[in-house]
Amino acid sequence: MKASVYLCLALALGAPAHAAEPASSAELAAPRFGVWGFDLSGRDTAANPGDDFFRYANGGYLDRMVIPPDRTRYGMFDELRVLSEQRVRNILEADSASNESKSGAFYKSYMDEAAIERRGIAPLQADLARVQAAKTHEDIAALMGDRRLGAGSIFYVGIGSDDKNPDRYAVYSYSGGMSLPDRDYYLKASFSPTKAKYESYIAQMLGLAGWPNAAERAAEIVQLETKFAEASWPRTELRNRDKTYNPVSFSQLKNAAAGFDFQRFMAAADLKGVDRIIVGDNTAFPEKAALFKAAPVSLLKAWLAFNIIDSTASYLPKRFVDARFAFRDKALSGQPELASRWKRAVDATNGVLGQAVGREYVRRYFPPESKRQMQELVDNLKSAFAVRIERVTWMSAETKRQALEKLSKFGVKIGYPDKWRDYDALRVDADDLYGNIKNATIFEWRRDLARLDQPVDRTEWGMLPHTVNAYYSSNMNEIVFPAGILQPPFFYPEADPAVNYGAIGGVIGHEVSHGFDDQGRKSDGEGRLRDWWTPEDAAKFDARADRLGAQYSAFELLPGEFINGRLTMGENIGDLGGVNIALEAYRISLRGKTAPVLDGTTGEQRVFLAWAQVWRGKSRDETLRQQLYTDEHSPVKARVNGVMRNIDAWYDAFGIKPGDKLYVAPSDRVYIW
Repeated sequence: MKASVYLCLALALGAPAHAAEPASSAELAAPRFGVWGFDLSGRDTAANPGDDFFRYANGGYLDRMVIPPDRTRYGMFDELRVLSEQRVRNILEADSASNESKSGAFYKSYMDEAAIERRGIAPLQADLARVQAAKTHEDIAALMGDRRLGAGSIFYVGIGSDDKNPDRYAVYSYSGGMSLPDRDYYLKASFSPTKAKYESYIAQMLGLAGWPNAAERAAEIVQLETKFAEASWPRTELRNRDKTYNPVSFSQLKNAAAGFDFQRFMAAADLKGVDRIIVGDNTAFPEKAALFKAAPVSLLKAWLAFNIIDSTASYLPKRFVDARFAFRDKALSGQPELASRWKRAVDATNGVLGQAVGREYVRRYFPPESKRQMQELVDNLKSAFAVRIERVTWMSAETKRQALEKLSKFGVKIGYPDKWRDYDALRVDADDLYGNIKNATIFEWRRDLARLDQPVDRTEWGMLPHTVNAYYSSNMNEIVFPAGILQPPFFYPEADPAVNYGAIGGVIGHEVSHGFDDQGRKSDGEGRLRDWWTPEDAAKFDARADRLGAQYSAFELLPGEFINGRLTMGENIGDLGGVNIALEAYRISLRGKTAPVLDGTTGEQRVFLAWAQVWRGKSRDETLRQQLYTDEHSPVKARVNGVMRNIDAWYDAFGIKPGDKLYVAPSDRVYIW
C-alpha cells in the first residue's frame, strides 16, 4: 500500500542480537540508564564536545560495544528491538504450544525445519512451472500482475490514500525492475565487484531451482537490470511529492507504456475497470516498457523466476536460505552470521500477523500510565512548536496563520490502535510455511482491493505496537508513537524531565517537524497535497533547506563517501526541528525556575546529552555505505553533530568556541523551526 510516511530512523538491517533460550522475566524488563536517565559511563569526557559531540556523549559506550555477529549495526534502537523480539518470542512460544492462535501456528510453521526440508522445492516448482508455460510478452505481463504468484514486476501497483483527496483511496503505480539496493549499484564503477557477486548469486539461485542455462541467463538479467537502472529516477527525485503525483487515465497509461500490456497486467491484479492511476516516476514508464518489449521472452521468464526464488528463499530448504544470506546479508551488508531460526520466525510472524502479536504485547508490557504521560508530553511539544512558528522572522503572517492551523489539526496516536486488525479470513497451516506466505500475500491484497470504494480508515496504523520507531503521515497529518519506543532511553517516567524532553521529546519534535519539512510542508491540515505557502516564503524556506543540505553533504562517513544532503533533507530538518522544539518545551516546563544540576550537568546540557544518547550506535562499513546511497536518514553520528552545530544554546551549554571542529559562525547557522 502506498502511504506518505516518514520514519524516525532508518530501516534496521540484519537480525536482532542473540539469545539461545527464551528470555527470563528479568531479561524482559525495560532497561534503565543511570540514576536519572542518562548513562554517565557511556561518555568520553576526554573528547572535546566542540570537536565531536557524538563522541563526547557516547564514546565510552562505543568503545565497549561490539556489534553482534548476526547484526549489521547496533545501538539504542537495536537494544530495544532485541527486547521487543524476546518478548514476542515468549508470546509466540506459548501460542504455538497451545495451538490456539494463528500467530502461534504461523510461528510453528516457520520453526518446523524438518517439514520444510521434506517438502523441498515442490511448492516453488509449482510457481516456476507457471512462468515456464508463458509464451508471449503479454503472458509475462499477466504473471507480473498476478498477486497469487507473488513474482516481481517491471511496474508495481498499490493502493493508498490519494495525496490530493486523502479521504479516498487511489491506485498508485511506480516502475521497478532492479534487485540491488539502488540504481547506483548498477551504474557506479565502485560497485562493480558487488555487481559481479550479484550475477553469481542469480546463477546460483536459478541453478538451485533447476532453471536451464542459469549462468547465461544470470548475465543477461544483470544487463537488463542495468538498463532499467539507467532509466530509473534518482532517489532524490522519487521523494519529491510534486513530481511523483501524476494522475492519468487507463488509456493514457497504456499509450505512455505501449510496450507493456497493462490491460492484462491490471486484469491479473484484479484491477480491471480502474480508470484512474496516479503514476510516480512517469518519465521512466515509456523507457522501461520499451526495454521490456525488446527483451526476449526467455530472458523475462528467467528474470521472473529469479525474483520468485529470491523473494521466497527464506521459506525454502536450508540451501536456499544460506545462499540468500551469503549475498543479501553478508556481501551487501557485512553481516557475519545468519540470525537464529527463532529470530527470523519472529520477524516473519510480525510481518504477517503483527497486530495479533501486538495486542498481546501491549497487554503485557505497556502500562496505561505511559500513554497518559506521553499525551501530556506531545501536547507540550506542540505548544512549543506553535511558539516557535510565531517567533520565526522569515515567514509572513499569512503563511504563519496557515502553519498554525495545520499544527492545530495534527492527529496523535500513542501506544496501540483503538481498532485491531481482523485476521479471520487469513488461512494459516502450522505445517505449510510456503503456503502461509502465499496466503498472507493474497489476504493483504484482497484487503486493499476491498478498500477502493470505501472512505479512508483513519484509525489505521502504519506500524505495529511493538515497533521501536515513530512516524508522521502527511496524508493523515498525524504523528504516531508505538508502545515499543516508549521505554528508556527514549521515555522513562522516573527520569529527569530534561532527559525525557531531549529523548522522546526530541523524537516527538522530529515527527511534528516532518509536517513542515521540505516535503511534509506541501500538505495542509487536512492532509491534502496543496501549496499553502506564499511564493516568497517558499523561496526563503528552500534557501534555508539548501544551506542545511550543503552542511550534511560535507559529512564524509567513509573514505570518499559522503552523506547525500538532498536525499536526507527531510530527516535532517526533522532532527534540527525536533531538538529545537524539545529545548523550547523544556524551558517552558520550568516555569521560570532554575533547573537543578545533576552530576555536574545543567538542565540544558542534559537535553542535548539525552538526544545524543538515543542515537549512540555503530554500523558495519558495508551497511553504512548502503545507507549513504539508499536511506533518507543520515547516519547516527551526523544526527547528533549535524544538529548541535546549528543550535545557539548548545554553544552556550558546552562552551563551544571558534576553532572547534563543529563550530559554525552565527551567520552561517541554519535556523528553520
